[in-house]
Amino acid sequence: MSKILIVEDEVAIAELEKDYLELSGFEVEVVNQGDLGLLRALKEDFDLIILDLMLPGVDGFEICRKIRETKNTPIIIVSAKKDDIDKIRGLGMGADDYMTKPFSPSEMVARVKAHLARYERLISSGMPSNDIIEIRGIKIDKTARRVWVNGEETNFTSKEFDLLTFLAQNPNHVYTKEELFQEIWDMESIGDIATVTVHIKKIREKIEYDTSKPQYIETIWGVGYRFKV
Repeated sequence: MSKILIVEDEVAIAELEKDYLELSGFEVEVVNQGDLGLLRALKEDFDLIILDLMLPGVDGFEICRKIRETKNTPIIIVSAKKDDIDKIRGLGMGADDYMTKPFSPSEMVARVKAHLARYERLISSGMPSNDIIEIRGIKIDKTARRVWVNGEETNFTSKEFDLLTFLAQNPNHVYTKEELFQEIWDMESIGDIATVTVHIKKIREKIEYDTSKPQYIETIWGVGYRFKV
């Protein structure tokens, strides 16, 4: 029996969703607070999560982002927010579907079944998943060579991507400019290593909230750079 978590602060809506899902043969748990929902989602194994956006404690966007850092559990967002920007943000955070309130409970059940079936096919197919690095709001898809910063996809040049990926997959290790130049540009460091500094600057402009106080790529004066975790 598939186990479903509903994170919804409107009790009447949560109970309605629960009733319809249980009638369809699912085991359902309901949590009415965002922080408790996040805790349950991370600590327990659910087959699917139905997630409201406007929640006390922690909002649905943050819950979705945190879950996606460690799990591929299907997530369906349900919200009274109808703006496209909210839908885009929710899906960008890693949600599999977005339903706008009010909606038909029978439609919700149909979508739940469809996502569970799709996820089961993916798991059983044996298809290799993309190689993903996720660190504090940065998601790097090494297979597709794509990067998301706080849920928004950001474009990187080929060398910027290679440099960011190399540092992120070797966190807390300090590399000199010469080492980075040789690693990324595949050349001896007799070349112009100033290009490393330029590329670090460009990467910071794309991933850092405040480039004067970098939270990801740290300069170790007199030595080089390291990616902090």
